[in-house]
This record gives sequence, structure tokens and C-alpha cells, in this order.
Amino acid sequence: MITRTVAGQQFTFAADDVRRAVRGVLPEPLREHYVVIDGVRYPPKQVLSLLTGLDRADFTTHQARRVLQRAGIAAGRVGQEIHHVQRPTHRDDWPHGGREAEMLRAHQGRWVAQRGLDVLVAADTPQDLVAWLHEHGQRDAVIFRVPHREADVDGAPLR
Repeated sequence: MITRTVAGQQFTFAADDVRRAVRGVLPEPLREHYVVIDGVRYPPKQVLSLLTGLDRADFTTHQARRVLQRAGIAAGRVGQEIHHVQRPTHRDDWPHGGREAEMLRAHQGRWVAQRGLDVLVAADTPQDLVAWLHEHGQRDAVIFRVPHREADVDGAPLR
């Protein structure tokens, strides 16, 4: 539990409060910075605004990022790895050495829009995904459903 002052107001919260604040909310497009909550990358200002109810104009991205990090939320920059988040063992026999599979693990059973190795957004229905892409002017994304489990990819074993 931490107590921080943002925009002249005091807020006390923990990492679980942050998770609850974003539950069911699709992340907005990332610019430069992000925070990772349950495997999903969100813009820091979106998260702090949802958590506190403050207008985003009342604080900077750096303030949001710093406050969330102090609550135990991992943060990073687009295009850079987060080193304090657990990484899988490198797999030469998997595409991208297994990085893509590990990144998609948090989205099992959901529809994702992906550009390169970046997951732009994950949603429960393809309609929600397409609506998000349209709303945020995102194009040239690959859309697919991440299987629930490995057996869904491989199919039933041959007898």
C-alpha cells in the first residue's frame, strides 16, 4: 500500500487496486511509455486517471509512470524490453525465440490485434477488436484469436 500526492490530492492504493481499476477496460494506443498490468500494456496516464478519477491534464506521463511503479507495477518504453519482468527461456526452435509466445500467453482465449511483435489490443470478441482499431485509427494490424491451450493449436493426437 502506498500513499502519493497527485495534482494536490492524496491517494492511497496498492497494486491490486490498480488491477481492479483497469479490469474490463481496453488499453488505448501506446505512444512512448507503458505499464504492464496482468500481461497487458496500458498508457500510464490512462491507468492513473482510471485509478484516481483525475483528468489526465492534471499530471504528466512521467508522474503517472513513477506513481504506478512505486505501487509495484512494471513500466517500460515502446521498443525496449522490461528487464524486471520474468522472461521465458530462449527457444531457438520457436519463432522469435519464444518471445512472441510468451507475450501472447496473457491473452489466451481472446482476440488480439498485433503489429510486429506488439499486441495493440486484446478483446473478447472480434467486433470489440475491430471497433477499437477503427476508433483509434489503427490499420495494418494482424487479427487472430489466441488459443486457450496448446492442444487447440495442434489438434487431437493421431491414433
